[in-house]
Amino acid sequence: MAEVLLFHHCLGLTEGVAAFAGELRRAGHTVHTPDLYEGRTFGDLEAGVAHASEVGFDTLLERGVRAAEELPAEIVYAGLSLGVLPAQKLAQTRPGALGALLISACVPADTFGGKWPEGVPAQIHGMDADPFFVDEGDLDAARALVADADDRKLFLYPGTSHLFAEQGAPSHVPEAAALCVERALCFLSRYKR
Repeated sequence: MAEVLLFHHCLGLTEGVAAFAGELRRAGHTVHTPDLYEGRTFGDLEAGVAHASEVGFDTLLERGVRAAEELPAEIVYAGLSLGVLPAQKLAQTRPGALGALLISACVPADTFGGKWPEGVPAQIHGMDADPFFVDEGDLDAARALVADADDRKLFLYPGTSHLFAEQGAPSHVPEAAALCVERALCFLSRYKR
């Protein structure tokens, strides 16, 4: 079973994030869910993004790096939307990364100092008409990341929802979320402790 460090989206460490982590735990994986917002949660994307901007994206990235310090190097990094930033940074820069699950976001590999590391598999999940994922460059970054790589995959789901995996929220798309979890579990099944 894998050990996973899962970073929350811009709404904070919500019940939906806990539910997603719970799906992975039920399959036997150890999942850590640090709270980058120090207890704050938000009900809509606009308020969550405003809070992230106020705290500062560099500060949130640093909190994510600190969350990994007490954990083994051999870990899978996962992120939902905003949480992809620390997950992707750690997967690219922390030695020993086993893989990355990037959901509803992806940034160009050169954001964190270079190309994607060889031997670190990844899955990227997003909706094919999500304006945040498609129009803000995440889809292009994801396509570049998986190009010519057998161990990196992009999965697109039909729809416009950004936080499609957020159970209990109006943005939740149950069919897409269930398939995302199924694929994530398949990805994680390669790791045995």
